[in-house]
Amino acid sequence: MVPTVIWGTGNIGRAAIRAVEAHPGLELAAVLVHDPDKAGRDAGPLSGLGHDLGVAATTDVDAVLAAAPRAVVYAASGDVRPDDALADVLRAVRAGAVVVTPSLYALYDQRNAPPELRARVLAAIGEGGGSLFVSGVDPGWGNDVLPLLISGLGATVDAVRCQEIFDYTAYDQPDSVRYLVGMGQPMDYEPPMIAPTVPAMVWGGQVRLMARALGVELDEIRERVERRPLDASVTTPAMGVFEAGTQGALRFEVQGVVEGEARIVVEHVTRIHPSCAPDWPAPPAGGDGAHRVIIEGSPRIEVTVEATDEGGNRAAGGNATAAGRLVNAIDWLAAAEPGLYDALDVPLRPATGRLGRKHP
Repeated sequence: MVPTVIWGTGNIGRAAIRAVEAHPGLELAAVLVHDPDKAGRDAGPLSGLGHDLGVAATTDVDAVLAAAPRAVVYAASGDVRPDDALADVLRAVRAGAVVVTPSLYALYDQRNAPPELRARVLAAIGEGGGSLFVSGVDPGWGNDVLPLLISGLGATVDAVRCQEIFDYTAYDQPDSVRYLVGMGQPMDYEPPMIAPTVPAMVWGGQVRLMARALGVELDEIRERVERRPLDASVTTPAMGVFEAGTQGALRFEVQGVVEGEARIVVEHVTRIHPSCAPDWPAPPAGGDGAHRVIIEGSPRIEVTVEATDEGGNRAAGGNATAAGRLVNAIDWLAAAEPGLYDALDVPLRPATGRLGRKHP
């Protein structure tokens, strides 16, 4: 059993606790929280499980890392605190832990990470003997292992397109939806998520990973952004009113250009209501979110993945798959040499030992 710490109990952390509890090779050793109101609470109810797990949440990072856990799932956000997230992760690596996290975008494609950043991570690995693997869903398996697997079913491949298509009212992050993504803001508002160079910073690593696996050289990585206003005001169950004329839909692409053509594309299509931008790609009928891979070639292949969790919520389902990709890599990483790994290094394996196990 690999003693595993969950650091953070937000959208990813809750799913990670449940995934560790369900994994036959892992043991929940500790849960770290930032909010003192969560300290002392059992990890089971914190994660949405209907029973206690016998592990009380704590804010004492020093004590948890001093116990030398074998693995840490770092689930605290790095979106608006990248330096703090990096410092936390490096502390855990120096403590000798295998660390998995979705929070450090620059390290999804670790080989092409900024040299100074990569040097700091490798120094921490050399000092403490830990490892680091950064992945998730999108960026993550939705635009690395899944499209690469599907590409292997074709005779010829002209282009690879990975799409995340979501109604963002499904997300349990209203501030991020309104201010980071810009939903409900005036059309002259500049959402930080699509500021110049930001999409390429977050998703460019995925494009480079796919290019490396497919054996092609990129001419460049380009960004393309489009926004649409709401024609009429809409009232959403979870986030209230979004006024007519404000941003109601957002679409952007991060394009890997090969010999002048966009051959590898990561695309996001995001709405606050299905009435906005109805001509854009949509999830399957009746759904509010999906991940889709389209392989243009011979044959043309299209695969759509819908995941649900926490009462049928598709955003929660996506978060759970991100947590699953990370948690399920821990035992492989624990058996491997200390190092800095990416999605092309860490295999996606069957759920061995979990078929038919009682849902946690």
